[in-house]
Amino acid sequence: MAIVAKKLQDAKVKAIDELKEIFGKAPDYIFTDYRGLTVEQITGLRNQIRAKDAHFKVVKNNFARIAFEQLSAPDVSRFLTGPTAVAIAPRDSNEVAKILFNFTKEAPALQVKGALVGQSVYEKAQVESFSKLPGRLELISMLMSVMNGPARNLAAALNDVNARLVRTIKAVGDKKAEDPADIGPKAESADAASA
Repeated sequence: MAIVAKKLQDAKVKAIDELKEIFGKAPDYIFTDYRGLTVEQITGLRNQIRAKDAHFKVVKNNFARIAFEQLSAPDVSRFLTGPTAVAIAPRDSNEVAKILFNFTKEAPALQVKGALVGQSVYEKAQVESFSKLPGRLELISMLMSVMNGPARNLAAALNDVNARLVRTIKAVGDKKAEDPADIGPKAESADAASA
């Protein structure tokens, strides 16, 4: 009997160590209840999440709780009840949250329980608000747009100066072509000589 218990204990320790290794590779985790989803739905959801370089892993609650405790993470045990799957996001966790909330529209059986983002614990409502924020790439493009604005305005102003100069020279040339004696210092000096 003791040999069987020792083997079970070793298997549990190994399972917890594997979870610690997986959890240690990412700073953000979104906890869900997947009860009622079909295998096809879970596979489809995993594919969507994988496209964001994240993972969707079904976990044993007790093992996950111990793994998070050993990683010195904030207490997330309230999310580790019932059937639990964790979306593990190494980056762009708000985009992963967005995928989860969009998925709940087509498969309401999926329930987001909460999240651990960095060292902050989010309840479901906070995760939903977090999912509505722009993603990293969107923020970068917004920043680049703001940074390019002054340079674009300067370039337009400089081009406008050149365009005005060209228009002025063209107008002088057109006027000179119409009446060559009427333009420039020669016409003035001729008027002064006749006086």
